[in-house]
Order: sequence, then structure tokens, then C-alpha cells
Amino acid sequence: MSNLISTGTSRAATLSDVARLAGVSTSTASKALNGRGDVSERTRARVIAAADEVGFTPNALAQSLTAGRTGTVGLLTSDLEGRFVIPILMGAEDAFGAGQVNVFLCDARGDTIREQYHLKALLNRRVDGIIVVGRQTDPRPSLGHDLPLPVVYAYAPSDDPADHSITPDNRLGGRLAVEHLLTCGRTRIAHISGDPTFAAAQDRALGFRDAMRDAGLSPVGETLFSSWTEGWGRNAAMLLLRQHPEIDGIVCASDQIARGVLDTLRDLGRSVPDDVAVIGYDNWQVLATNARPELTTIDNNLEELGRRAARRIFDAIDGEPLEGTVENLPVRLVVRGSTIALR
Repeated sequence: MSNLISTGTSRAATLSDVARLAGVSTSTASKALNGRGDVSERTRARVIAAADEVGFTPNALAQSLTAGRTGTVGLLTSDLEGRFVIPILMGAEDAFGAGQVNVFLCDARGDTIREQYHLKALLNRRVDGIIVVGRQTDPRPSLGHDLPLPVVYAYAPSDDPADHSITPDNRLGGRLAVEHLLTCGRTRIAHISGDPTFAAAQDRALGFRDAMRDAGLSPVGETLFSSWTEGWGRNAAMLLLRQHPEIDGIVCASDQIARGVLDTLRDLGRSVPDDVAVIGYDNWQVLATNARPELTTIDNNLEELGRRAARRIFDAIDGEPLEGTVENLPVRLVVRGSTIALR
């Protein structure tokens, strides 16, 4: 069947035609044809049947979504070093679809003047939406609400509650780390964190304390805060183990800290994980998989975060307003040899 629909004149079928025939909104029709999960199977089948009836194709869907638009999205970041923005970008590109939407990557380097310059350049390019990626999970200044396009904040939430933000659930991550050590039989658990001015450090510490309290246990010593470095991990572990040699588990708020902890345990002749189990955070592959033993860690699900941010941009392009909210994206545990002896 040709990609035409009878409407008095011969013309290509549109997404609106599919939605009207299926009895759904244009946004729902788009989601159903894109395979997004927030549509019931019954509705999806009805939309697909309607698309078949009018001869609407996936290529026509891409054209419909970008009709009157540039087919480009801006990604504005301060983290071009890549630890966080690269996996988020990969997830966003995956959701946008190869070749359907182009992504312009702009690095503001933490400079507000440079950020405004890049924002102006993206607006001049008439991008269809902007994803703003922070380098840490502390709230960042909003770009404002007079922009003629949808904006989603990823990793770092906007400081304006009217904006839509998606950030990893660091409090859940701290809890998952403790719960995993408990399943490994550890009960004398300490916590070493990073810079106390970072929201991530405080949120992970809250999750740690919540899980210990719920298990009826007290942490070994207070949470130690300083920097996100291997050197701090080595020094903090030495301090803790001198004061509390009975420690059998250590939760670290970053993989860098955890690598330093492993160094100190090795120097002290303590076996990992037999004597002390160690868990990191961030699942930074170059650190976690090259540690000896390899690090169990918490993964922030950054690619999924990028995919979700892209879907929110799609939703807004489809006509759904972006609600002012902060989505806390669940994180996940990645088990390796620093907590469980893998044979």
C-alpha cells in the first residue's frame, strides 16, 4: 500500500492521521510506534493497525516528528572530561535513533559566560531541545523559562522546581552498598566519603546510615569526609583500621577512594574480600576493572539517564508539557571480587 491517505486529495499519511484513526493523542501514537514502554500493549496494537491501514511507515514517523523542526538537539555540559557526560550522551543518542536526530555537544567548562555563549549558538541553530548535563549532582542555576524549546536537566538538577530534572538516586546507592555487604555476612562496616560540600557525598552517607539503622547496626566510627582521591582512601583506611581493627566491610563513596582503601589493606596484610570486603561507587570502568581484586561498585545508570532525558525531550516535541519535577533514577549494584570471592 502506498504511503497515502484519502482526505479529498492524495497526500502522505501523517502521525495525526494515525492518531485520529486509532482514537489516541498524537503523543500516544508516537510513543506506540517508537516502542516506548509507557503505552499499553492493546493501545500499541491499535496504533500499529491504524498505521498499517493508512500506510504510515517508520520513516514517515521520523519525518513527522521533525516536521517544521531541525532534527537537532543540544547537549550543554561542564564535564567534557567524559566521566559522566559521555555515557549520558551515548544513552541519549541511543534513544534519539541513529541518523534521526543529531546532537550538538557544547562544553561550558563550568563558566557561566561560556555557557551563555553556547546557549545562544544552540538557539541560533534552532535546535529542537536542550539537555543540560552537570558535572556533579548539586543543583545548578536554571537556564530560565523564556526559552522557545524544551530543556531537561540531567545528572545535576536545576535549582528551579519548575524545571524538569533527572538525577541518579545517590541515597539509594548508599543503601544498596550496605545491604550488599550485609548479605556477604559483614556487620562491622565503616564509611569513607569524599568532599562534604558535594550533594552526592551527603546523599550517599544518608543512604548508608539509613541502611545500617534499619539493620539494627551502628556504623564503625563516623563517616569520614575529605576528597575524591585514592590518596584520601589510603589515609582514611589507615586511620580507621588503626582505631577499629575489627572492621570487616568498608563502603566507599567513589571508586577512586576504594582503590586507595585496597592499597592500604594490601599494605597491612589484610585479605580482600576474606578479611575486609570493599565496595566503591560510580562503576568507573578503568578503575573498577583494573583494581586487584576488581571492585564491586554502584553504577549510576548514566546511559539510562541519557535515554530518559532524550525521551522527555521527545515527549515535549510530541506536545506533552515538561512537568517541574526531579526524577530520581534508580542506581544498580555491580558485583565483583572485592566483596565476594569469585572462583
